[in-house]
Amino acid sequence: MSKLNQLEAMLFVVGDEGIGLEELSYLLEEPTPQVYQAIQSLNQKYQSDETSALNILEVGNHFVLTTKKEFAPLLKKYAQSPMSNRLSQAALETLAIIAYKQPITRVEVDDIRGVQSSGSVQKLVARQLVEEKGRVEGPGRAILYGTTDYFMDYFGLKSLEELPDIQSMEDDLSEELPTDLFFNRYEEEKEEN
Repeated sequence: MSKLNQLEAMLFVVGDEGIGLEELSYLLEEPTPQVYQAIQSLNQKYQSDETSALNILEVGNHFVLTTKKEFAPLLKKYAQSPMSNRLSQAALETLAIIAYKQPITRVEVDDIRGVQSSGSVQKLVARQLVEEKGRVEGPGRAILYGTTDYFMDYFGLKSLEELPDIQSMEDDLSEELPTDLFFNRYEEEKEEN
């Protein structure tokens, strides 16, 4: 596994928030100048490869993996496509977490879901269901996300207090499901013996 592969993997995983040079240097266990050179090499590889749709942007002091400009019309068409209007299960989970826990960072959403959520967050931002509500004070200044007025209109809510109560939903579910899913089978086997 080369350093370029590791760098590419890190840029992919961090998503639209990007990652700083110092953090990449720490994670890859390489001096900052070497990591910067690796970023430049990887970006040059993307630029010279006509079969690659990728590009690396330097935004402030962060590096973000993006698509090349020439793909913008296709990606815009995809975003406006009626077939892409349905929200995936991952996007719905992400939206629910943001709605109940806002303001919240993408990393906090990832921790709750147990998987990376940058794609879902991007889709929700593109659909104007969530938006940036500020930034965390401290290193990295991560984006805080919250729901939009469009979210409220879309779901017919006047305020966030109208969201269903999580505890009552959990209580309803626990009443419907037996505490031991194998209890009935165990009882049947016990009666047979």
